[in-house]
Amino acid sequence: MVGLIDCACEIILWDWPSGAGGGLIGSFFIWRRVAIMSQAMDPELMKILVCPESHARLVQVGDWLYSTDSSTRRRYPIRDGIPIMLIEESEVVDEAEFDKIMQQVKE
Repeated sequence: MVGLIDCACEIILWDWPSGAGGGLIGSFFIWRRVAIMSQAMDPELMKILVCPESHARLVQVGDWLYSTDSSTRRRYPIRDGIPIMLIEESEVVDEAEFDKIMQQVKE
């Protein structure tokens, strides 16, 4: 028997023997984690997407689009390859994380 759980940016896959006795009773779990690699957003789309709050340029880091505006420091999730550009769905990151991300982008 095989199961699958989708958790944010990673898929967790598990399987266990389906031998005698059937079901989960008396069996053990074998966990395997399979990370999903983030796909880069289409460069043409990135040219037109902006932060809905500040209208600043966005940069992609993993499954997040970060606003380059240091006063708002918002990041927007990318779910199933679709950027969720709603302020209500965004998160405000602390200054240290924002500075780290902006430094990564410059390199």
